[in-house]
Amino acid sequence: MSLLFGTAAFNEEDHLVIGGCDTTKLAEKYGTPLFIYDVAHIREKARGFKRTLDELGVKNKVVYASKAFGCLAMYKLLEEENLGCDVVSGGELYTALKGGMSPENIEFHGNNKLKSELELAVDSHVGTIVVDNFYELELLKELTSAKNVEQAVMLRVTPGVNAETHDYILTGQVDSKFGFDVNSGQATKAMDIVMATKGLTLQGIHCHIGSQIFAPEGFLVAVERMMSILKEWKEDKGYIAPVLNMGGGFGIKYTEEDTPLEPEKFVQAIVEAVKGQCSLMDYPLPELWIEPGRSIVAEAGTTLYTVGAQKIIPDVRHYVSVDGGMGDNIRPALYGAEYTGMLANRISEENKSHVAVVGKYCESGDILIKDIELPEMVSGDLFAMVSTGAYGYSMASNYNRNPKAAVVFVEDGKDRLVIRRETYEDLVSLDCE
Repeated sequence: MSLLFGTAAFNEEDHLVIGGCDTTKLAEKYGTPLFIYDVAHIREKARGFKRTLDELGVKNKVVYASKAFGCLAMYKLLEEENLGCDVVSGGELYTALKGGMSPENIEFHGNNKLKSELELAVDSHVGTIVVDNFYELELLKELTSAKNVEQAVMLRVTPGVNAETHDYILTGQVDSKFGFDVNSGQATKAMDIVMATKGLTLQGIHCHIGSQIFAPEGFLVAVERMMSILKEWKEDKGYIAPVLNMGGGFGIKYTEEDTPLEPEKFVQAIVEAVKGQCSLMDYPLPELWIEPGRSIVAEAGTTLYTVGAQKIIPDVRHYVSVDGGMGDNIRPALYGAEYTGMLANRISEENKSHVAVVGKYCESGDILIKDIELPEMVSGDLFAMVSTGAYGYSMASNYNRNPKAAVVFVEDGKDRLVIRRETYEDLVSLDCE
């Protein structure tokens, strides 16, 4: 049996059921490709992070990383669960605000924030702007001075930690486009500028060492280096940080071979490390923030496809084509991400052959799963690809002028359309003749 997460199960008709909803009926109602989100599973993951931090006795904030998946309904759900969110563009910020997120619980990230985006953030009273570079500092100085307002900021620093993950999602090393470098003194210089600027309040420091991380060792090294920075600033500058933000990047299970640590274990390791360093350095325990994204929504998401054409090359490969592909999940083509899945309409039927599940896009690299054992399939079968809740829809494109898929939330036997399927008319709605 393939991986099943959250409320996923199969019924007496041999159909995959998520959130109490039969996926075959969802396909009939909404069509395919279709992103299905298990809302109860999202709530469980979100509450797990908060509960663990509370039980460990630290003042804390759980900030959802919007880039994993964001829409009006998602932000409403985050607000219901008392989570903050981080955004990395004016578009994400606008959506979060329109979705009902409290401005004070929003963080604004990004390595090249536009002046118009920063102005929107300041005017919207966003709680924290995570400053990434000196150019941004100058823009914020101009904006806060012109508007005569105070803005809380946090400095993103690169602590020089090489986490074990793909190069494309490695972000805490010295050679990174993100953040102020520590070793060269950039971080300290940025700190001096913020402290000397009337309109800016330094809330603390932030780091993010990478994504899809399976073990805590990288975080432990990062904590040690972040606390060393804070100790130095306390001794040399008299500055004590109210907040330490250790970012996110906690890994999840995409296939049976993946062995990530439970998210709560990551949190426990980070908290214990921070407490230990504070005790060792005689430093006041700061409020601890974390930024889970993938680890909240990835396993809650399933993409449903309809099987179409097949091609069998004897002794080479058996290709099974579906009605989506790299336009709704670019990760396999982008950096070799691996997934698994199952037949949603015949979930327990005995597996018979190895196939490659491929998309309909005009690229040889449009391969969703290179090798998976599945029952013999026919046109019209439903294939469910699991753990697609993060960076599937959020990285979707209209390549080959294909409309983007619909998204539904399911919970307690009820389904709700949260993003409608695009139409051909949508595809030309912005075109100018």
